[in-house]
Amino acid sequence: MCYNSDMATPRTVSISLPPSLAREVDQIARKEGRTRSELLREAFRQYAARLDRWERLLAGIRRATPGPKLTEDDVARTVKAYRRQRAR
Repeated sequence: MCYNSDMATPRTVSISLPPSLAREVDQIARKEGRTRSELLREAFRQYAARLDRWERLLAGIRRATPGPKLTEDDVARTVKAYRRQRAR
């Protein structure tokens, strides 16, 4: 795992989870040999990375598609082109 310098001065953040989700977090953490904190930190890292990719994709669509209105076909075509370019 890769840790950055922020881990030197951790901040405690409290969250509330429904009981069923808390049990699921505990089960996964146990299965993977992690703490709840480690599991939730990784989950947030993945969420943030996915959000960043989504924002970059939307920015590419905005640059590639003139005009304020987009159709579903426009979005699908642009996503397909983006994925093809990324796969190269």
